[in-house]
Amino acid sequence: MLTKVERIKNDIENLSEFNATPGQGLTRFSLTKEDRGARDYLKSELKKLDVEIYEDAAGSLVARREGTDKDAPVIMIGSHFDSVKNGGNFDGPAGVIMALEILRVLDENKIKTKYPLEFVAMIEEEGGRFGGGVFGSRAMTGQVDYQELLEFKDEAGISMAEAFKDFGFDPKKIKEAKRDPEKLKAFIELHIEQGPVLENEKKDVGIVDFIVGINQIRVKVEGRADHAGTTPMNMRKDALSSAAELISEIKNFALEAGSGTVATVGSLEVKPGAANIVPAEVEFSVDIRSKELNCIKEVRNKIDQALSDIKSEYDLSYSVKDMLMVEPVELSQEIFKSFKEEAKNLDLNAREMISGAGHDAMIMAAITDVGLIFVPSKDGRSHTPEEWTDYEDLQKGIELIYHTVLKVGEAE
Repeated sequence: MLTKVERIKNDIENLSEFNATPGQGLTRFSLTKEDRGARDYLKSELKKLDVEIYEDAAGSLVARREGTDKDAPVIMIGSHFDSVKNGGNFDGPAGVIMALEILRVLDENKIKTKYPLEFVAMIEEEGGRFGGGVFGSRAMTGQVDYQELLEFKDEAGISMAEAFKDFGFDPKKIKEAKRDPEKLKAFIELHIEQGPVLENEKKDVGIVDFIVGINQIRVKVEGRADHAGTTPMNMRKDALSSAAELISEIKNFALEAGSGTVATVGSLEVKPGAANIVPAEVEFSVDIRSKELNCIKEVRNKIDQALSDIKSEYDLSYSVKDMLMVEPVELSQEIFKSFKEEAKNLDLNAREMISGAGHDAMIMAAITDVGLIFVPSKDGRSHTPEEWTDYEDLQKGIELIYHTVLKVGEAE
């Protein structure tokens, strides 16, 4: 019989096989054959347990373990199983395997809980295929409608609506994924830290009490394509040089806002994209994060003002599309306290933390009590093939959530 650590290792490694870029890190986008393979593997493992398996209207895989009080609100445990392009094997799957392993151990020990438990594995948390991100949890909180599925498209121009239909879901039923807050007791997630703090401080786990707010936008600046050799500099409408003026200032906007605010331009597309043509159009992303909402708004206002100035000075046009706006979130103090107590009981070296990364937990906090545990990331690396968490460290985080679930779920 496998030990818990060996099972965890096997699950992570088996899930990593469903990968569009073997040898180049993990690429598992939503509603693809890799998605299908991963969810089929999870289903095969869940079928060994005493659970009811289903998929919601937003493509999240759910397995319900009934409680002794069938009318009691449910405790959800899990994370997401999609990835960024050329990412790692732990970002998301670590939390999914946490939920799977906890259900296994409960079955093995024949433990009943008063409150029902639900394993959940969500898609498109990263936004790697369609943009936006935290899709499964946004759908559960009623923030996704059919129009969004029509508007959000992948690089091939395939809309989410088309992809859902091709995958076997009815996109017009997306609102059915919304969960009733009255029927939820808690959502508990485990995630790799994606930073260096826990490893550097030799901590076993991080107990999160606050998640930063995030504003993600896509900016399009439009000028005019002209010949690079025959168009004088003072007669150009160069979209790239104008956009570059703003991009170079964004880091300063974040520093001026203070409170640890960060802002990142992570993607840039130039059209027509030829060496001998003045750029006619530039589209780029901006990701703004802070624990203070007013700081996020300050950076955003400065970006808007800079774009207005560029339009006036260079006679260009621009547009801004909001991809994601989530306010800073304080997590459940009750679950936070339970985590601390159980960590002490288990002799785990824990650290209280703020999460600088956005997770499904921050979305679910709008409708239920939420708890979030971090486990160490080697060298703080994530969203890269080098992403790694020791399986023994992952097991410690799972153990902490297991005992917390027993307490919150009122195990008998």
